[in-house]
Amino acid sequence: MWRNWEFSELGWWLVRQKRWKADRSFYAGGQVMFARKISWAVAVVALAGVALPWTFGKDEMPAEKIAVPVKQKPVVQLAILLDTSGSMSGLIDQAKGQLWKIVNEFAKAKQNGQSPELQVALYQYGTPSLGADNGYVRQIVGLSTDLDKISEELFKLRTDGGDEYCGTVIKHAMENLKWTEGKNVYKAVFIAGNEPFSQGNVDFRKSCKEAIGKGIMVNTIYCGAANNSEAKEWAEGATLADGAYMSIDQNQQVVHITAPQDKQIAELGEKLNKTYVAYGAKGRESAVRQQAMDQAATTQAAAGSNVQRSVAKANAQYKNAEWDLVDAKKDGTVNLKEMKAEELPEEMRNLKPEEREKYVAEKQKEREAIQADINKLNKEREVYVAAEQKKQAEASGKETLDSAMLKVIRTQAEKAELKFEETK
Repeated sequence: MWRNWEFSELGWWLVRQKRWKADRSFYAGGQVMFARKISWAVAVVALAGVALPWTFGKDEMPAEKIAVPVKQKPVVQLAILLDTSGSMSGLIDQAKGQLWKIVNEFAKAKQNGQSPELQVALYQYGTPSLGADNGYVRQIVGLSTDLDKISEELFKLRTDGGDEYCGTVIKHAMENLKWTEGKNVYKAVFIAGNEPFSQGNVDFRKSCKEAIGKGIMVNTIYCGAANNSEAKEWAEGATLADGAYMSIDQNQQVVHITAPQDKQIAELGEKLNKTYVAYGAKGRESAVRQQAMDQAATTQAAAGSNVQRSVAKANAQYKNAEWDLVDAKKDGTVNLKEMKAEELPEEMRNLKPEEREKYVAEKQKEREAIQADINKLNKEREVYVAAEQKKQAEASGKETLDSAMLKVIRTQAEKAELKFEETK
């Protein structure tokens, strides 16, 4: 007489061999035996999904693999749309001087314990040389993690008189940028200018509704007095796309609060460059750009750009895996042992495969030590600056581009489950 588990074993074997019909004969131990109506046993075992102990030749049932869900890295996507008509030179100066302060805000953010990847896009609109056919709009940089490239392009911007078509530039950003889908992705447009929001053939209302339909908030920054007649349309655009409306003085000088830690932070920021190991076709060009943007930041020292840039370089949002071997190795996007010598920087070309690993590891260790020093100093700096900023804001009463954006970013990003570290 067969035991229960033997029927199960037999059932599975018969299913595999497609011989599970009732009353089918088979041989066991040289004696003919008949299986009695075992179809029901096969069905019961199959439905129950129970793996009982058995061995039957080579046809063992494979162990079921349980998929472990992988946490999606949080993503922040910001599109900055700047009016570059003749009256906006002050706005451009604020943008290039304060980019790194905005970047650093996301260095304080976490989602499920992970730092977000920051992608920034840059548009200009309102300059005649951009051409009437495309609505005087130009995408300068698509959504990118290459923050040095964004900074470089900001410093290249020049103003010239023209027509400012807000609805057109918003529509272009919606349709031509590679926006990430997902519930907890913070996606936002920041558009700044000073002309009527309704200019052009594309209705800004339609563009703003299209944006929020894709989960993208539109924040409007009107460069002028809040009681001007044009301001109402700028406010309406923000309301339609669940964004925020702000008015700023684009000609207001951003005053940097000098802190005791500033000089050392800036020096450490320059020292970080020596830990970058440029490789591949983009390597040399990008390393030169990095140095150039350091120099450009020093021209904005009165606005604190050099200090803010140094802090940005010490955090996860400043990532250069496309041209730096330290970041690329950390991301797992390169195999040092298999790279061709011509892809490597001069100082690594004669190294053995295992020596390459050691060289990059030493650079990473050196970088992390410098970054830790910068972040320690910056925490001390933030405590010092916080009280001074409050006094300054109360005395001035005027918003600048960075202060307006920072207020909005925190409120909106927290809705995407990003949690910000508070300055103590």
